[in-house]
Amino acid sequence: MRLLTLRLTISLIIGITLISLFSSYYEVRSQKRALRRDLEHRAEVLGESLADKVEPLLKKGSRKELQIIVDQFGNREHLEGVAVYNPQGESIALTPGLAQRLTGEPAAVQQAATTSRGAGEYIRRGEVSVYIYAAPLHQEEAVVGALAIMHDASYINAQSRRVWRDTFLRVLALVVLITVTTLLIVRWSITGPIARAAQWMHALRTGKISSRPAASDLDLFRPLAREMANFAASLTAARSAAEKEAQLRQTADAFWTAERLSVHLRGKLGESRLFVVSNREPYIHKHQGKSVEAIVPASGLVTALEPVLRACDGTWVAHGSGDADRETVDKYDRLRVPPDDPRYTLRRVWLSKEEEEGYYYGFSNEGLWPLCHIAHTRPVFRGSDWEHYERANRRFADAVLKEMEGMERPVLLAQDYHFALLPRMIKKARPDARVAIFWHIPWPNPEAFGICPWQRELVDGLLGADLVGFHIQSHCTNFLQTVDRALESRIDWEHFTVNREEHRTVVKPFPISVEFPENAPPAEPGESVYMERVALLRELGIEAAFLGVGVDRVDYTKGILERFLAIERLLEKHATYRDKFTFLQIGAPSRTHIKRYHDLLGEVEAEADRINWRFQTGKWKPIVFKKRQHSHQEIQRFYRTADLCLVTSLHDGMNLVAKEFVAARQDEQGVLVLSRFTGAARELPDALLVNPYDIEQMAEAIRFALEMSTEERRARMQRMRIVVRERNIYRWASTLIAELCEVRLDEPANRLESQSSPPLAKSA
Repeated sequence: MRLLTLRLTISLIIGITLISLFSSYYEVRSQKRALRRDLEHRAEVLGESLADKVEPLLKKGSRKELQIIVDQFGNREHLEGVAVYNPQGESIALTPGLAQRLTGEPAAVQQAATTSRGAGEYIRRGEVSVYIYAAPLHQEEAVVGALAIMHDASYINAQSRRVWRDTFLRVLALVVLITVTTLLIVRWSITGPIARAAQWMHALRTGKISSRPAASDLDLFRPLAREMANFAASLTAARSAAEKEAQLRQTADAFWTAERLSVHLRGKLGESRLFVVSNREPYIHKHQGKSVEAIVPASGLVTALEPVLRACDGTWVAHGSGDADRETVDKYDRLRVPPDDPRYTLRRVWLSKEEEEGYYYGFSNEGLWPLCHIAHTRPVFRGSDWEHYERANRRFADAVLKEMEGMERPVLLAQDYHFALLPRMIKKARPDARVAIFWHIPWPNPEAFGICPWQRELVDGLLGADLVGFHIQSHCTNFLQTVDRALESRIDWEHFTVNREEHRTVVKPFPISVEFPENAPPAEPGESVYMERVALLRELGIEAAFLGVGVDRVDYTKGILERFLAIERLLEKHATYRDKFTFLQIGAPSRTHIKRYHDLLGEVEAEADRINWRFQTGKWKPIVFKKRQHSHQEIQRFYRTADLCLVTSLHDGMNLVAKEFVAARQDEQGVLVLSRFTGAARELPDALLVNPYDIEQMAEAIRFALEMSTEERRARMQRMRIVVRERNIYRWASTLIAELCEVRLDEPANRLESQSSPPLAKSA
């Protein structure tokens, strides 16, 4: 610290001295120029005035009168004298004593006589600086001589020397003052806060109770303060997690945490590294004015997978879609995320607009998405889209292989229908890699999937994986039936495995979930929730006694139009809910430049307007449609205050909104109305299960939810929260990756023949 103080003091002294010297130099120059301009102006005014008096006397030839005039200027301040010259340069009148100081005709006199204009010059006479101004003398427009006025200019240099002297004294005083001030600042504002921060860190490290330093102490050391705070939070969280883990082990609790997952994955992965590949990236960098901001996209996939990557410091390979994404990566297209607390690596892959249009919007979302969701939207398959899909899968595979270089037995988890071809590509290049793909959307029956012209290529690509995961068992069954019809393979229906080309693929269900807020603050009493709902409705400009909520992308699989019709039917059949029940639909626009999605957004808005026009009165209306992306924090507020949540998907792999709503209800209130065509319906039977195509049934379910007793709501929500708590996202990740890590890569394909199992199905 002493060395720091000395360096800081010396640096400030040198810096201020140099700045003062430069400032003084320019000040002296400016003052010197100003004094010279003032002197030249006074000499010119005096010269022109005297010339008017001298010219008549010169015309009369009266040297005596001329001498009288020039004698008057011998004793003025800074004025050495006046001289009158004839055209031959001879002096005809001089101020007494001036002759000894002039050695000849000044150049300014010659210039004035030649140009017929006033002229000035500075000359040095020994140590004295003199300024001479010459004005031409005229008779009938002819130059008949010149008048010279000589000023002593040495006072200008004397003034400059005084400025330098004052500057030196001022700098000396500043140096002394700054030295003392610096020592005080270092002692009071740096040494003290550092000592207090060190004590805080020591207390945290040793497990002692210690309060965090004041914000002013931490703010002094930005950005070090941020890192100190994060480090302290990590220490506290790690210690808390260790204590929690010990408690869980002691009580044999099945609850999974990020810390427990981290330990579990490190044990399973060993020296291997985990890689995740998906189309959606967890952080998008976009220009916001003149700055760049990192935005977390609204995505169930990101919600589900980021805790996994945080837990094991893995690598996430994804499409870079933000307009500032290229500016934030290094030369290898990588960056560490999250921005405020880096825990894992994001590797971005770049696609052209044409490739993205064909691979993502075309084949993936106009082809595979409607094909796999039985929502009565016809899939569209184009040859050009398929070519882009193949090319994009190859580009992502190349990026993954590049990241895997130098690593033994890497573990890859590919995500969703965008990468059906990637597992086979990776497996061919890296047979030592353990490869899994999780299919987040439903898998239809083989007759429906047979519509796809490239079903054989897609299924073969998926079978390159060691493990194929779906949400529920029926999707696994549909997949194996599709394999049985599309490819030559050997299927073990008892163990749900496929043997093809000397490679064994396991097919299993892994119901995905959400993070459960185990360490969240205690639930607020019912009155507080009610007041929060009142405040929320006031912000929306609505007056209502009951509030329902729906949170979805605006997608034709989500059944948004059907739930609006159910709300309309409720108000038709049960008029008592008019002016009382309002439904808030949060609808994030999605894929809007695909015609079906663009049209759907207009249909949803039109239907909400129609129903509102029919029933709206005063400050009440039945439907509030919020057409924008909402942050997770914003949505949590709606979850906490709603009387019911409508999840009416026409077909869905899982639907995490249902589980998010349950996880958010720490007050153990609220009712979940859930489509039976979602994967979540298998795990949450205490929700009110409905057929979203049955409008009457949905309307009655809403009424039943609003009239349900507090005790029944609590009992249902308690049972659902137990399920979501025990089967949270960390358990999903641990089960999936543990299953993948147990795959025997060197297992021969004919191993199953030695097992006592039913005959293997064979398909041509």
